[in-house]
Amino acid sequence: MLKEIGIKAKNASYSLGTLSTIEKNEILKAIKLALSESEEEIIEANRIDMENGIENGLTEGQLDRLLLNEERIQGMVDSIDTVVDLKDPIGNVDHMELLPNGLQIGKKRTPMGVIGIIYESRPNVTLDCSILCLKSSNALILRGGKEAIESNKSIVKVIRRAIKELGYNENFVQLIEDTSRESSNALMTLNGYVDLLIPRGSAGLINAVVKNSTVPVLKTGDGNCHVFVDESADIQMAINIIENAKTQRIGVCNAMETLLVHKNVKDEFYKKLQVIIDQYNIKVYGDEISKSKLTGIGVATEEEYYMEFLDYAFAMKVVDNIDEVIDHIRKYSTNHSEVIITNDYKNSQKFLNLVDSACVYVNASSRFTDGSQFGLGAEMGISTQKLHARGPVGLEELTSYKYIIFGDGQIRG
Repeated sequence: MLKEIGIKAKNASYSLGTLSTIEKNEILKAIKLALSESEEEIIEANRIDMENGIENGLTEGQLDRLLLNEERIQGMVDSIDTVVDLKDPIGNVDHMELLPNGLQIGKKRTPMGVIGIIYESRPNVTLDCSILCLKSSNALILRGGKEAIESNKSIVKVIRRAIKELGYNENFVQLIEDTSRESSNALMTLNGYVDLLIPRGSAGLINAVVKNSTVPVLKTGDGNCHVFVDESADIQMAINIIENAKTQRIGVCNAMETLLVHKNVKDEFYKKLQVIIDQYNIKVYGDEISKSKLTGIGVATEEEYYMEFLDYAFAMKVVDNIDEVIDHIRKYSTNHSEVIITNDYKNSQKFLNLVDSACVYVNASSRFTDGSQFGLGAEMGISTQKLHARGPVGLEELTSYKYIIFGDGQIRG
């Protein structure tokens, strides 16, 4: 079954690779129209997934990831326009140089070929990955989780129908409807058909794919994201950023999970933080100083400092200086997104230079770590590795390159 999907994807990738930017944009526009016309159908499919999720005890954060409503579908539709407007990287030639022997040599951007993605819960990922792969000339094999299977089937049905009605190969995008562990394992070992595999979801899922896959993997990351409030920070700015980073959406990888506070920050900060904690009923796990500043604080252990809560909860620690902050982040971070709130230029530059995560912020919420917010239209995930892509994975990160060489009869002596 999976081999058949792989064969279809590989064959589809060859024809997709011949399409012009104009043709690919026509496909995206057709998908946009079909998605808008199928909104009720998609929401109904999502309703089934939501009911099953509630029955199966999904957390509030997990249900938030799963939910599709009119507003979110409109956001998905709008993201297509952004991707249509983005420059197509395929065919771009970089660094064309003339060598002393007369050869002209350059690097030409090419598709990866066939991309597979294994992901959980979030059905908007189905569309994001589809439109990015289509624009970057990559065939796509989707393997979503059981939580969102009805939503995913509905979205992929719309995408494939739009592609087919334009006269193109609907197998540009395929969904593995079998959500068993066996299907996931089979995709991880579909050598010869899958050129790149991207896991997106929990730390357990990502680590399983990295450990067991025999095809190349682009590791996206779970997000133990830190916010550090420096002693020079504007207190109201800090409170606003913390509230946004923790509560705007709790079930996402760019939410704040650990708060670090300089020991000299004034008590006014803690009073305002307590209001946020009480307002959202947030569970906080802190050190002894945190517990003396706030009420209802639990004890933070190693487990809490390593944890991605994906809930109304975070870990907290009061620190002596920025060096302690950097050491803490180096130990516990998943290298996703880190924030410093400061009015000290020297400390901001030290934080930017020495914190080695995919996205490092000065005086802004970590919630901006997102392909759409970075102007990429959508993303395949947030890469926390260093090869070959880092941060939001957009069009260019879904490409490879080949050397092209022009001569006029040169031979090697």
